Amino acid sequence: METYYSKAAEAARKADSCYAPAGQIHYYDLVLKEASGSILKDVDEKEYIDLLASASATNVGHSHPTVVNAMYEQMQKMIHYTPAYFYSDVAIELMEKLLEVTPGDFEKRVLFGNSGSDANDGIMKFARAYTGRQVIVSFNGAYHGSTYGSMTLSACSLNMRRKMQPLVPNVYHLPFPNMYHSYPNESESELSDRYLSYFAEALKTYLPVDELAAVIIEPIQGDGGFIKPPKEYIQRLYHFCQENGIVFAVDEVNQGLGRTGKMWGIDHFDIAPDIMSIGKSLASGMPLSAIVGRKEIMESLDPPAHLFTTAGNPVCCAASLATLKVIEEEQLVEKSRVQGEYVRVRLEEMKECFDFIGDVRIYGLNGGIEIVESKMTKKADGDAASKIITHCYRNGVLMITVAGNVLRFQPPLVITESELENALAVLEDAFTQLASGNIELDTERKIGW
Repeated sequence: METYYSKAAEAARKADSCYAPAGQIHYYDLVLKEASGSILKDVDEKEYIDLLASASATNVGHSHPTVVNAMYEQMQKMIHYTPAYFYSDVAIELMEKLLEVTPGDFEKRVLFGNSGSDANDGIMKFARAYTGRQVIVSFNGAYHGSTYGSMTLSACSLNMRRKMQPLVPNVYHLPFPNMYHSYPNESESELSDRYLSYFAEALKTYLPVDELAAVIIEPIQGDGGFIKPPKEYIQRLYHFCQENGIVFAVDEVNQGLGRTGKMWGIDHFDIAPDIMSIGKSLASGMPLSAIVGRKEIMESLDPPAHLFTTAGNPVCCAASLATLKVIEEEQLVEKSRVQGEYVRVRLEEMKECFDFIGDVRIYGLNGGIEIVESKMTKKADGDAASKIITHCYRNGVLMITVAGNVLRFQPPLVITESELENALAVLEDAFTQLASGNIELDTERKIGW
């Protein structure tokens, strides 16, 4: 094994000597050089089936020809001119397309950025400007980014806050509903009541409702463990915001663009948010984000309150238009829904065979598999989860963990049936080998978050 991975290990050591550790979560000494569709190739020429899709940034697959050609054609015309002063024709086309495909039968406006992080920063700005209020509510387990504003909204890793204080003021976090940790015999409606009571108690004791600018939520939490709250909870939270002049904001950076078997994660809840952030797969991993929101909210700030020199880059906009075209023409939203349901059933069958699979949460080609010490205790087992993904990596399937013990399942939506079957076979074998005590970790470094 050491000989086989020598190039990757050597390259990874070089990178470790150059790259600051805050910029990468460690999993394996993997150094990639090529990617196509759902297949990755490392510097040792070893191929992997990708179950991560570059953190859900390549929903239409790696180097999709339609996206590559669109970028090439645009690069021949113009690589960049800042939208801080002038429009480009391709950016205008993308603006119109985003207003068309995002939820909400009301007049909207769009604004571009470079990452999901700055889009969520922008939501904070617009919510405060529009309402004239300061307080923003987010949720435990949330991941909204790593700029100062989005980092303040996040609550999924101590290292995102350690040595960073003070953060942006007047941001509070509430518990996020999780059916896996419901009380015995507690229904979804009862769980919704319980978690909304936490909000009600906060409003009674330390959060004046007339000072709340926004509630921002991931309709389905990603890095927090792929947790989908009850529909009733989201709808009641939304209606509370509407009744009290609070901006209801959703983060679609991870879960949008077909990932969940619907175009947007919020579509599972039959709600049109007031404002939303989009990124990652918006331009197939090219640096582009967008905020889309109600006209009156998006016009509450004047320039230069939220502009960036390289936002709305023409090449990135061309990539985005091509990405949206692929999602439509290849019917990837429906493909995600159908294949995701197949995966969910397969994983539920595996769950019946292995006591350490505590919960299977799959929504489209997207979700998490919770690894625990036993179904009875539900105690997280991060060591076991690390062994599972290590076995997958050694056998040509790239998978990581989130929240310490949850296997992250997010392949490109273009994954073929045979690739999906092969990946599931390797994953099932990893479960079998773990149950037999046959997997050993080959590193003393911490793996994952």
